[in-house]
Amino acid sequence: MLTAPTWMNWKLSSWIMIFRTALEERLVYRGDFALGTLMRFLPIVTQIFLWFAIFDAIESKGENPKGLIGGFQFEEIVAYYLLTMLGRAFSSMPGLASGIAKQIREGEIKKYLIQPIDLIGFLLLNRIAHKFAYYVIATGPFALVFFLCRNFFINGMPDLLVISAFAISLLMGFLIGFFLEAAIGMIGFWFLEVSSLLFVYMLFSFFLSGHMFPLTLLPDQIEAVVNFLPFKYLAYFPAAIFLEKIPPEDLPLELAVEAAWLVFFIVVCRLAYGRGVKRYSGFGG
Repeated sequence: MLTAPTWMNWKLSSWIMIFRTALEERLVYRGDFALGTLMRFLPIVTQIFLWFAIFDAIESKGENPKGLIGGFQFEEIVAYYLLTMLGRAFSSMPGLASGIAKQIREGEIKKYLIQPIDLIGFLLLNRIAHKFAYYVIATGPFALVFFLCRNFFINGMPDLLVISAFAISLLMGFLIGFFLEAAIGMIGFWFLEVSSLLFVYMLFSFFLSGHMFPLTLLPDQIEAVVNFLPFKYLAYFPAAIFLEKIPPEDLPLELAVEAAWLVFFIVVCRLAYGRGVKRYSGFGG
């Protein structure tokens, strides 16, 4: 029988091996990260022209002499889109939910039931390796684009407190994105197909996360509802922190709410997996 320290050492060594293997695989076959990341910033050019035209039209009519839309100046809007792309690079989990549902549907889930490896932990380590490999290679393109667009950050670099809150929000955004999509994938234990549900989720996520536009542009009643949902932590919230659109006195509460959503989705994901495994039936070799 394994003692507690021996079991922990074995568990840690297995996690390190899984992470290292996943990282090596991604560094070998994902050399397109750098170019792909750079190409993803090209739509920003369209956004710059679009929002310049909007601000120019409003100001020329004298309807907005302060040059603010939803509390954002033109330069801040551009900076906001750059930051949301950074936030979504952390929180987006392409193929996670559909991959889990596929493994359940095709019986691949059986290997996690007979081997001493936890499915959720295994997938989380793979995603961490994926994001690590992505940012190792994509740091150059990100740095280049942010340097070229540095004049849009009119307030300069925020202080250490804001930077720390920004980093924490990105980390929790990554974990919320993972456990939320993993929980959706667990629905595969009850339904054979989850693609329609995923489409609806992605549609809501795109609009309500602030990826398309700042949430402050929404009508007050709708914005109040959206602020209670977890989607804003996937894109809008980190960007708003960096641009200092959230008062410093509100930051601790906002981060606590984000942490509460994270705990909620961890519990939901674990419960869904536990209940799903109990009702799962696998046949064949």
